[in-house]
Amino acid sequence: MPLRRHLARTLAVTLTLAGLGLVGPAGAGADEIPKAPGHRLVPQYEGAPAQPQAVPGPAPDQHPYLAGNGRSGMHADAWGSATYPWSGPNGNAPQVTSEQMAALGGECATVTFDKEGRIVTVCGTFTGFLVKLLDPHSLKTLAEYKLPQRPSTVEAITTLDFSKIFKDTSGGAYSYLDDQDRLVLADSRQHILRLAHTRKADGSWEFKVTDDWDLTGVVPHDCASWTNLYPSGECDPVTSVMPDWQGRVWWVTRQGRVGTVDPATGTIRSVRLEGEEIQNSFSVSKDGVSIVTDHALYSFAAAADGTPKTVWRQTYDRGTGTKPGSVNQGSGTTPDLFGIQDDYVAITDNADDRMNVLVYRRGADVPADERLVCKVPVFGSGASTTDNSLISYGNSLVVENNYGYENITSLTFGRSVVGGVTRIDVRADGSGCDTVWESGVRSPSTVPKLSTANGLLYFYTKEPNSLGVDAWYLTAVDFRTGATRWKRLVGTGVAYDNNWAPVTLGPDGTAYVGVFNGLVAVHDS
Repeated sequence: MPLRRHLARTLAVTLTLAGLGLVGPAGAGADEIPKAPGHRLVPQYEGAPAQPQAVPGPAPDQHPYLAGNGRSGMHADAWGSATYPWSGPNGNAPQVTSEQMAALGGECATVTFDKEGRIVTVCGTFTGFLVKLLDPHSLKTLAEYKLPQRPSTVEAITTLDFSKIFKDTSGGAYSYLDDQDRLVLADSRQHILRLAHTRKADGSWEFKVTDDWDLTGVVPHDCASWTNLYPSGECDPVTSVMPDWQGRVWWVTRQGRVGTVDPATGTIRSVRLEGEEIQNSFSVSKDGVSIVTDHALYSFAAAADGTPKTVWRQTYDRGTGTKPGSVNQGSGTTPDLFGIQDDYVAITDNADDRMNVLVYRRGADVPADERLVCKVPVFGSGASTTDNSLISYGNSLVVENNYGYENITSLTFGRSVVGGVTRIDVRADGSGCDTVWESGVRSPSTVPKLSTANGLLYFYTKEPNSLGVDAWYLTAVDFRTGATRWKRLVGTGVAYDNNWAPVTLGPDGTAYVGVFNGLVAVHDS
């Protein structure tokens, strides 16, 4: 424990120096992410190439205002399925490349792809978030747009408490690419921005803000900044944005505000869920918007003037506290919309002993006592939580255990989490759910993904190491059986900790992972 506190203090001081501009130039990059000592002491590759086996089933509906499924955002599509219609790497002598995005920090969490396959992403540095256009093969930056620094970074630097950064999901971490290849996000000023990337006459690229919707008229915004170090008022960061099927841009805030923007008129409407917190993104379908707070799961629709209205609300067991591996005292999942014969929505709860996977019928006319389909406890007693979206496809759900991971100091010196991955299927007749398989894979904090084209699940994993080597792997697991097929070393050390960033599968079969110091790519030879 003293060693961990010492490391936390050291990192906080380092973060302070970065904020003062004393640790390398802001925006430094164009280099591979450095590996920590010990990368030659651990296996580079284990297992064998997998024979692709497509997973049958209907794909999630294509949202009319989002980029194509698999290209649009952190959870791959409007339903939050975390699935891709193309193949990821099959394990054929996979190669690893990386790009360091800053001297300190630089994690690129949400990775999206424009129609030509270029990467549009947001990378978090300690001097501000950067919207970047990247070459998908070299990972070189083609264009960059700087967003304002988040209040949590200012607070972390002034208090030497960097945990504030790692539990902040606002400021552009959740963003989406729309049907015209424009990135839409909410920045730390409580503005929603829509940015287009265009080519200039000399062949270079640039970002331009095409729309800027100011939410400060309805969202409290007395937030910490370098000119307002000790604010006395309320600051309510905007967590996430997504469009509905009619083209309105929906947004949510940490302190339970839910709102819409009409892009045609700029009209803003909102409601407040008093006493509730929203730290996750949300999902949308033709029948409405699914949002989870730290108290309840909601289905929303928009009134004629755009005001959000509750269609139904379902409370769940939120437990008695925040677990190590959770951002707050509540569900850590973005709602998953899925189902073959019926329309389901799934989340996890925060029950004290064992977390449960909860599946509900999402129809507006479902009687309250018939809404819950199943409640399935997962992982070990006293050691189960997740702060990542489920994978959903057909009638299947896959959930991982994040218990024990809090930030980049959690797993240093060869430590890992208890781990675990479980697949649960809803019965064809909707009478309940069954556990299909359980795996011991240790995936500390990533948003895992499924390729429906090759039948592989992709996790970002770390095993305990008696030599103290912190080795991070891309690990492929068979969706049908739960067997691990192969794993490839990505890197060693804190710089390769993904710190909640997802695995993303590119249209060319490359797997990308945002890590603390930038972005890594794994592709078959």
